[in-house]
Amino acid sequence: MRALDVGIIVLFLVGMPLLGVWIAGRQRSATDYFVSERRISWWVVCVSVVSAETSTLTVLSVPTVAYLGTTTFLSLAIGYLLGRIVVSFVLLPKYIAGELITAYGFLGKRFGPGIQGTASMTFLVTRLLADGLRLFATAIPIKVVLVAYGVNASYWAIVAVLGLAMVVYSFLGGVRAVVWVDAIQMLWYVVGAIVVIMVLNGRLPDGWFGAAADAGKFQVLDFSASPLTSAYAIPTAFIGGAVLSMASHGADQLIVQRLMATKDVRAAQKALIASGVVVFLQFALFLFIGVMLWAFYKAAHPVKDLKLNNNDELFANFIVNDMPSGLSGFVIAGILAAALSSSLGALASSTVTDVVQRVVKRPMTEAEVFKQGRIWTVVWAGLLIVCAGMFATLTRRGNPIVEQGLSIAGFTYGALLGAFLLGLLFRKARQSDAIVAFAVTVVVMAFVILGVKFVGPDAQLEINFSAAAPAQKVFALAYPWYTVLGVIVTLVVGGLMSLRHKGYQPPETEEAVSAKAS
Repeated sequence: MRALDVGIIVLFLVGMPLLGVWIAGRQRSATDYFVSERRISWWVVCVSVVSAETSTLTVLSVPTVAYLGTTTFLSLAIGYLLGRIVVSFVLLPKYIAGELITAYGFLGKRFGPGIQGTASMTFLVTRLLADGLRLFATAIPIKVVLVAYGVNASYWAIVAVLGLAMVVYSFLGGVRAVVWVDAIQMLWYVVGAIVVIMVLNGRLPDGWFGAAADAGKFQVLDFSASPLTSAYAIPTAFIGGAVLSMASHGADQLIVQRLMATKDVRAAQKALIASGVVVFLQFALFLFIGVMLWAFYKAAHPVKDLKLNNNDELFANFIVNDMPSGLSGFVIAGILAAALSSSLGALASSTVTDVVQRVVKRPMTEAEVFKQGRIWTVVWAGLLIVCAGMFATLTRRGNPIVEQGLSIAGFTYGALLGAFLLGLLFRKARQSDAIVAFAVTVVVMAFVILGVKFVGPDAQLEINFSAAAPAQKVFALAYPWYTVLGVIVTLVVGGLMSLRHKGYQPPETEEAVSAKAS
């Protein structure tokens, strides 16, 4: 690895946290710390949302999807956009008009503190595992760079440094620093992708675009794949993708916290819907790189000669070995940028608002909430470092723990979104109904994800709860359906239980009381 590239990467890792602190300025209150006094421009929040949901695995793996197959991955982005539109007009007004700090405050107002705490704790555990894996994934390219430069640093040391970088600007700058750093980092990795396209374009043979089109590389809609097992089949991508996006952008505090930092409902709606369009374009950009890599390696030398450990190393291999010095470091820094979006503010806000305030059993002053927010920012940073280090210690190549970590949201997203919809659709539902439905859904999803497989030819699948015969193909349920199934279970269980409460009316919201008084 060339010294210029390493210097650019180091400058990025040191400079980005300092830039975030400088932009954010001094934090004066808990509201400023958690939602930036609700005065961040919608377009900045839009870019921050995209950055928050983009990881190193996304940047490295999406080109591989197109390299190995087609661009049908884009059909999922269409479903994601549909889901964001629903969230914008159904859930966002509840959060922002109620001046809530977390999404789970809505559950507390609708049902009670029990389900609010349950949902918040579920978010905290899910986010800890997902972001622990994300932090570990970020350490992988850094370790490759360091080894190439003769430095054999451990994964534990790398994730500790990355965690320290995140906690600096999250602790000092609050959500304002997080949002602005996210926005800058997203622009960085997009520019890096454009640089890669420019380099590749100068090295591809004439007629490569037509050859890729003839090979079906630019197919977007897949009408032939099985909806049960293919994430890119039309029903799966549109319906499953939409519901998955509703959960990730309407019931996950990581995203909701950013949307709450806008000045009003309309600004939050613009930020969320626009982020869906940006994600579509972003996926198209990285898929196009994958097609170009297919043309490049087909013309230059067979990919098997590269001696890669797995397919996802393909893009990184090109950046390190085939990009000019300086540009290589710039693009690698962009890949790191995709993973350094901090979730510490979301974890801290949910902990203080939904858990700590319920434990102390008394109203906390603004100063106490502010202090607790900073304390829990540091605590969660330490837990993320430990979690990422454990992934580094326990994960081995080919070990399914990585796949389980990536799909961990499937266990809980359906229950989270289902609890919100239960409160909106079933007026008789009480807190006990919501908690039982939530618990049943998590158990059912664990059974489905870990125990239900489909065997046989792709066109004629049969369900199977045991190990398949060696000659049979085994398929898992396509992951976009996990959230759909979870929502259905939550609504069915909670809805049936709500039938017990004849004549029950839920407590009126503060908005309804104010409307009557006026």
